[in-house]
Amino acid sequence: MFGRQRANRTGARAGREAFESEALSYLDGLYATALRLTRDSSQAEDLVQDAYVKAFRFADRFEPGTNLKAWLFTILHNTFRNRRRDSSRDPVRADSDALDSDMALSDTSASPEQQLLDRTLDADLQAAFDGLPEVFREAVWLRDVEEFTYGEIARVLQVPIGTVMSRIARGRRGLYERLSAAGGRYDRLSTSARNLDLARAAKTS
Repeated sequence: MFGRQRANRTGARAGREAFESEALSYLDGLYATALRLTRDSSQAEDLVQDAYVKAFRFADRFEPGTNLKAWLFTILHNTFRNRRRDSSRDPVRADSDALDSDMALSDTSASPEQQLLDRTLDADLQAAFDGLPEVFREAVWLRDVEEFTYGEIARVLQVPIGTVMSRIARGRRGLYERLSAAGGRYDRLSTSARNLDLARAAKTS
């Protein structure tokens, strides 16, 4: 009996270590997303730390065999939304119809996200991506960079799948239009785009 108990404890400990090891392997992606959400490196670090604390504390709620990465991103986004709510700041909300005019505007200000992407993106592609409205950029990032399914993105963002699909389609179209307006050829940008798996973005408009 005691041997079985020791074996169970050993198995549980091994499972916990495997869970934590896999969870930590997604640190870079979580931090990049936290930077986009907070636009501040110290706040991003704090947000990621808080998300990991919650994930490890409630590890027993994770269903083995499901997508741990998506589970962590959901915790991250929920934590961010709760923080904004607690600080009496309105959560990021935008309907597609309300963003029509925004597609013509470019955000040229420097940001932590821009500094992060600068190491991997071609300048034209980076400018096009940074110029997208926040909700489109977020959806495209989760789909084309983090490679989540539409259903997973819907759970992370807490919006209907139809809204996710619309934001991704419009975000990709916005990327293509911005690249075209800048005189960029997609085949010239494909190497940089492939580094972040955005090559599909300009091809689906």
